[in-house]
Amino acid sequence: MGLAAILVAGCTITLDRRQEPDGETALRSPADSGATAPATPVDIPFIPAAYPPDGEAPCAEAETSDPSLLPYGGTLRRIVALDEKTIVFDLCDRDVAFRSKVASPSLVINDTSWLEARIEASAGLGTIARELNGTGPFRLDAWNDGSELILSRFDEYRGPTARSRALVFRWEADQARRLEAIIDGIVDGIDAIDSIGASTVQGNPEMVAHARAGMNVMYLGMNSRFAPFDLQAVRQAIGRGIDRQALLGVAFPPGTTLASHLTPCSVPNGCAGSEWWETDVPTARDLLAQAGFPDGFSTTIRYSDEPRDYLPNPTAVATELRRQLAENLGIETELQVLPFDELVSLAERGQLDGINLLGARGRYPDPTAYLDPRLGTGAPEEFGAVDVEIRKALAKGAATANDSARTKAYTTANDRIRSLAPLIPIAHVGSVAAVRADVMDFRVSPTNTERFAAVTPGDRSQFVWMQVTEPDGLYCPDETAPDAMRVCAQVFEGLYGFTAADATPVAALAQECRSNDEMDVWTCTLRSGVVFHDGARLDANDVLVSYAVQWDAAHPLHGGGTFQAFTDRFGPFLNTPAGS
Repeated sequence: MGLAAILVAGCTITLDRRQEPDGETALRSPADSGATAPATPVDIPFIPAAYPPDGEAPCAEAETSDPSLLPYGGTLRRIVALDEKTIVFDLCDRDVAFRSKVASPSLVINDTSWLEARIEASAGLGTIARELNGTGPFRLDAWNDGSELILSRFDEYRGPTARSRALVFRWEADQARRLEAIIDGIVDGIDAIDSIGASTVQGNPEMVAHARAGMNVMYLGMNSRFAPFDLQAVRQAIGRGIDRQALLGVAFPPGTTLASHLTPCSVPNGCAGSEWWETDVPTARDLLAQAGFPDGFSTTIRYSDEPRDYLPNPTAVATELRRQLAENLGIETELQVLPFDELVSLAERGQLDGINLLGARGRYPDPTAYLDPRLGTGAPEEFGAVDVEIRKALAKGAATANDSARTKAYTTANDRIRSLAPLIPIAHVGSVAAVRADVMDFRVSPTNTERFAAVTPGDRSQFVWMQVTEPDGLYCPDETAPDAMRVCAQVFEGLYGFTAADATPVAALAQECRSNDEMDVWTCTLRSGVVFHDGARLDANDVLVSYAVQWDAAHPLHGGGTFQAFTDRFGPFLNTPAGS
């Protein structure tokens, strides 16, 4: 039964639950910084609401009666705030990865009154990108342009309070200067160090390096529509005969890990099943001989020379791969460079013969984001005809939220991928951070959402972190840059978040989100007693409005944002103007 049949339709409401700030912050006056100050929570009666307020969104790209709008192609049907602590997401189809999607720092919850007071209706983002009011363990105290962001501990935080009184973000594009800053004790931690920087840190007992796992994958693809890659033995021979670790050594930065599976191991169930083969040149040569190519053959390596985060040095990879194929397997190759968009287009149309260097980044940390678009039902024929057994296993993994059932399904899928070798996973490209040796409980996060509230900075009262860039803005729903997302994760919270060393979603503002049997309706129960930094109380309508302003292109508070993270997870906007 759809939600519309069992829910009483509500209306979008405006509640002003804030009092005047008291003029104090932990470190300096809000008048100097534009920061929020805590206020006494105000009790306002809750009124149930729904979005869209006049019915459900049309699913499956239903035709629109309004020629000025595009047909709706998103995956949200309706959002309903049933009561103060219950928010229901009615979806167009099952979504086993819902928790992972809503854990993004871009899908944080804002106070409704705060949004309405700071976003310029139908015009732009106004002051919302510079004035922050979250529910996280730190609150904005000052933003000194070009210099630093100062956050102070939020003592009314719902969980354990931060271990340091203040958190300071600084930025420096030059790695040498970042290293100098930590060596001189000016900062407590730095991000994004290269191989030279990593060597410096490892040779200094006063610093500790931390490798951050990558949420991406670089792979070699082969299309079984084209000989000799129509032979499983040939694909397996290449998978066994190249030295993948040597490829990492010539072309990838510190923090890169050898890919044992297509999906990174930091993703739950990403590495179910057997790991990829170790290099075994004799076995690889035997396989080639069995396939009728004892002396190898000739083919092409196609790639784009435009660097990507999962392939920062394409030419070096292609050159080293060419050498290995010739020396290990007698396979002679011609290097062919294509524009990136053309390479991807040809791959998706199944028109690339030879060996192709490609990759992907996960839009959200779940196996469905890595495997299904390439090997699942409806996937393009990048590797030839999609294997039925892989497709069935992926469908099973996407059909249940039960962890043991998912593990079994992805074990089957990954083992089948390894056996058929339509692609060869090479690398998950990560990064390296460093902290002073007396900094305790620092953990890097594969989602770039380090939990600085848990960090003890030696005997100092503040933790100072130096990253590469200053955020362009901090209206988090409109941000995707890692350096902005990291700040968002300290100040704001979503229904779920990423607080562990891997990418497992953990309940945050929600006590839990549970689905129906079909996993197309997710009901989230909110925590009690949560307050925003300005003293406003969290309720389900804040969740509804925070999502609605991103979802609906016609919402009066939607103007000025691109909301890329939302569309990456839930598809196109509602009420998108034709021609957009």
